[in-house]
Amino acid sequence: MRRVLIAVVLLSLVAAVMYSFHRRGEAHLPDVYAGERHVTLWSSTAMVREALMTLNYGERLQVVARSGDQVQVRTAQGVTGWVESRNLMDAGLWDRVGALLAQARTMPAQARGHTKVPSNLRVEPGRDAARILQLGRDVPVEFLARRVVDAPAAANEKASGEEPAEDKHEDWWMVRADVKDAGQTAGWVLGRFIALDLPGPLPDVVSSAGIHVVGWFELNHVSDAARGEMPQYVVVGGHGGESKGCDFTLLRVYTWGAARKRYETAYVESSLCGELPVRVTAAAQSGGDASFRFTAIEKNGKDERSYRMHQTVVRRVREGENSRAPAKGGRHRG
Repeated sequence: MRRVLIAVVLLSLVAAVMYSFHRRGEAHLPDVYAGERHVTLWSSTAMVREALMTLNYGERLQVVARSGDQVQVRTAQGVTGWVESRNLMDAGLWDRVGALLAQARTMPAQARGHTKVPSNLRVEPGRDAARILQLGRDVPVEFLARRVVDAPAAANEKASGEEPAEDKHEDWWMVRADVKDAGQTAGWVLGRFIALDLPGPLPDVVSSAGIHVVGWFELNHVSDAARGEMPQYVVVGGHGGESKGCDFTLLRVYTWGAARKRYETAYVESSLCGELPVRVTAAAQSGGDASFRFTAIEKNGKDERSYRMHQTVVRRVREGENSRAPAKGGRHRG
């Protein structure tokens, strides 16, 4: 009887030790995250297999094993199955995705638009950067920041016998979007895959001025007896293609002319090198004063510029001036 008790105790101790090692091994299983809006968890890697469940974007998983481009994972519910590695993000990338979204939530929108085609959202500007998620077509996005980077070498190659092409650049935008089945996310998208959705009156007025818009902002509203409240805008952009050094090279303020029933240019400044973001303090009431500011790059460094709009008059506020002083002058052309 005594021997039986000793044997039972020893077996219990061995089982406890084995369980402890098993739990320790589980505790050190690496975490990964579902990297698509819908990821199928399969029963095996065989050609004939069963779909066990659908994983949601960002769902946390534990890696159990790997076989080629297939990864065996365990869900929080304890379901174990196989997924393709391309549909997963490692913990380091997922942390970067979270940090990028946290940053994006603090940034003011510079423009609004949509994706023209299915577009890869990346953690940094550039085609070689890790992909966060693929946005579908016509997904609304908010434009937050702009970066111009060198195009991949293949994009610069020309046919044999031709002169070497000049270095090319690509326009990338940091965007924020609410994606169905994925929630709010942020990342970098190639500029030519997305389009700006300019508000009603702006496409015609900026087109006639030949402006490539990168941002627009409502400053205030004015009352029109026939049309009601009409917004007034500051628009920033440039002429031509990408510029590596400047986000925009001109700005215009458009005000509503009640007499002529059309938008008119109240202020123009060109030959500048501006950086996004443009920060706007909109008027608190119809027809009230508004202001905006941004950083300009100059020969001697960077300059923080501020502007004030009073009625239809816009002027730059110099350092040390009273921003509430009556505006003087009218249209300005830099």
